Amino acid sequence: MVKALALLTLLGLGSSVAAQQKAPAYPLITHDPYFSIWSATDELNGSATRHWTGTTQALTGLVKVDGVTYRILGKDEPSYQSLVPTSDERPYSVKYTEQAPTGDWMQAAYDDKGWKTAAAPFGDEPAKGGTPWKSHDLWTRRTFDAGNVANADLFLKISHDDNITVYLNGEQIYNLKGWLNKYVYIPIPEAAKQKLKAKGNVLAIHIENTAGGAFLDAGIARLMPPPAGQNIEKAVQTSVNINATQTIYTFTCGKTDVTLTFTSPLLMDDLQLLSCPVSYIAYQVAANDNAAHPVQVYFGASSDICVNVPSQPVTASKYTNGGLSILKAGTKEQPILKKQGDDLRIDWGYMYVAAPSAARPQQYISTAADAAAAFANGSTASTTSDKSLLLSTAVDLGAVTSTPKEQLFLLGYDDLYALQYFHTNLKAWWKNDATQTIDKQLNAAYSDYATILAKCKQFNEQLHNDAVKAGGEAYAALCELAYRQSIAAHKLAKSPQGDILFLSKENFSNGCINTVDVTYPSAPLFLLYNPDLLKGMMNGIFYFSESGKYTKPYAAHDLGTYPIANGQVYGEGMPVEESGNMLVLAGAIARAEGNANYAKKHWATLTTWAEYLMKEGFDPANQLCTDDFAGHLARNTNLSLKAIAGIRSYAMLARMLGDAATADKYESAAHDMAAHWIQLADDGDHFSLAFESKNTWSQKYNMVWDKVLNFHLFPASVYKKETAFYLAHQQPYGLPLDSRKTYTKSDWILWTAVLTDNADDFRALVAPVYKYATETTTRVPLCDWHETTNGKMVGFQARSVVGGYFMKMLQAKFNPDADK
Repeated sequence: MVKALALLTLLGLGSSVAAQQKAPAYPLITHDPYFSIWSATDELNGSATRHWTGTTQALTGLVKVDGVTYRILGKDEPSYQSLVPTSDERPYSVKYTEQAPTGDWMQAAYDDKGWKTAAAPFGDEPAKGGTPWKSHDLWTRRTFDAGNVANADLFLKISHDDNITVYLNGEQIYNLKGWLNKYVYIPIPEAAKQKLKAKGNVLAIHIENTAGGAFLDAGIARLMPPPAGQNIEKAVQTSVNINATQTIYTFTCGKTDVTLTFTSPLLMDDLQLLSCPVSYIAYQVAANDNAAHPVQVYFGASSDICVNVPSQPVTASKYTNGGLSILKAGTKEQPILKKQGDDLRIDWGYMYVAAPSAARPQQYISTAADAAAAFANGSTASTTSDKSLLLSTAVDLGAVTSTPKEQLFLLGYDDLYALQYFHTNLKAWWKNDATQTIDKQLNAAYSDYATILAKCKQFNEQLHNDAVKAGGEAYAALCELAYRQSIAAHKLAKSPQGDILFLSKENFSNGCINTVDVTYPSAPLFLLYNPDLLKGMMNGIFYFSESGKYTKPYAAHDLGTYPIANGQVYGEGMPVEESGNMLVLAGAIARAEGNANYAKKHWATLTTWAEYLMKEGFDPANQLCTDDFAGHLARNTNLSLKAIAGIRSYAMLARMLGDAATADKYESAAHDMAAHWIQLADDGDHFSLAFESKNTWSQKYNMVWDKVLNFHLFPASVYKKETAFYLAHQQPYGLPLDSRKTYTKSDWILWTAVLTDNADDFRALVAPVYKYATETTTRVPLCDWHETTNGKMVGFQARSVVGGYFMKMLQAKFNPDADK
């Protein structure tokens, strides 16, 4: 388990801070791209918990000691009552025009008789209903009555795409150049409130569709006061620690100390357990004054976990099964695999909250506000609402002394169907046994808790020790933070052909499924712990080509948009990038397994890609690489390195398969290319961004395979010159990606650091990344694209590519005597 104080002291970053591990966001429930819940504040009770996309998916934890209730998990978010509903709450119509109006069109007295009338929302997505909008400009007017709102705090509730200005009775209340991808609440200024009348108010809007999508929906809501009678105090958090499979918090709650542990048992040597969609939440309470105290504990989970947006109606129920008392919730609609995209949450399948029946839990379903108040007051609650419910479980622990008492809760999700793979709907891996049900999974998780926890503890310690040995304490902390994030950006299933599929979602970078240049940086983690999972990231790409569905002479970029994997959707290929990726990873699998059996199965396809790289790979044309956000680049030296590594990997595989002639041919070609690369890329004290492009530079992270796979293509002098240049060009929060911008990719820095030949230089490159991870003001799951000058996120979050942090550990495993 990582101790942040020791790490900070080690890095010279100070020793006066609290002994708590810092992270951009803290993993709590981590299973797949849809079942992934995080805390975005250093104190667990400092904010509501959220899905990795940032949408609230509230978990609530309370502990009552000596009659006083303390909050340890989550925080109440503002509650709003609709005054002028948006379309997700109730249908409504507006007056509109797509021709620029004359006069004071935003005033209540304006004559809009010539305007059309249509249903909201407006947009370019038929699935959202409302009225199609495809023009550049749109003007809308909505008339409403306000009643008596003199003392109310009013907010504009709005979602729009893109540039917009909003008026209330002629008073501007909102203006933004840009767009929102969700509903937000904007405070309405007092000056605008003063213009409100009991009847005949107008909400007037002008919006522009400059590019991309189009959407408009707006209303007005009032802020509701917190419910009376809660009397809940905030517990004092005393520590937080993150290991590979757990996040562990400690609190002081009056005369007791509480440890709250979140365990997602993602152990890669057990695919059934890895796929099991159940996490543990364990409360451990002990008196801190040697006396006995009455204690009750509470865990609540919002039904927002099973919806895409909170306005979706849900059904909820409670029942018992085996040794568990269970709460269940899911949407009424159940649109299985009907949505695909990036900023989405699952709205099919069912969530489950379970507790051992032997603990005699009190379980109830109510609104969030009523649930907390009921526990604080020693009662239960219920509701007739069908939105944003809280599934509540309370357990009386009786008298608690200095001997700890533990109460376990389980949170699970059954997605019914997980993926669509070339037009066949697939279930999650744990359902390969047709007799399995979520109730069996929950009961097995409960009965095996002690065994699973012991396995997790052993793995956590082993990973930590191996990471420290490979790269030091700061490096170990980064690996522990990345572990669950990388795995949970995938979904595990079996293809109709019987192959393992471990398909990634390209989180917040376009939502693609099974993107090859996301697989590539993620690979070190899976090569280290289970190469079969890397095969599961490659099998679909091989099938795409070998089935004849994809006919290019180079590897595909992706298989679709998550969770639909029916074929590539990215508008442009990355020929050298993806072909090199697949060849290198096939070689790395062979090195990990000690045989080339996997490559042999796909030899014809690998040969096609190797031949393509022989023709086009060394001096790449003007094309994209994985760093596509930086734009097209011709003669990209780092992309050339990938082609060289891919060709050399193919030679290694041919030799392992006994084809010496082919091996000699491709190995000789790789060596010749490497020698030529050194000449064309030389730029004095470093190597250039593009061939013969002077006074430019870039991270040559693709060179890492030369060291890790022992290709011996480049002499030590190349590494020394390049890494010396890197060390001289670091910024406070990391080494820039290249000379064009000061932003970086943290996964590539961790690869680049492996190019060093000593521990001090490796740690010098890692330290700013650790500084970024512990100091960034962007509070989201690890962002892999950040600004090196201020540590802020540029783009991407919660992606699997942080599995690339494990490259140094992979090198240590493949080459235990390296750099000694």
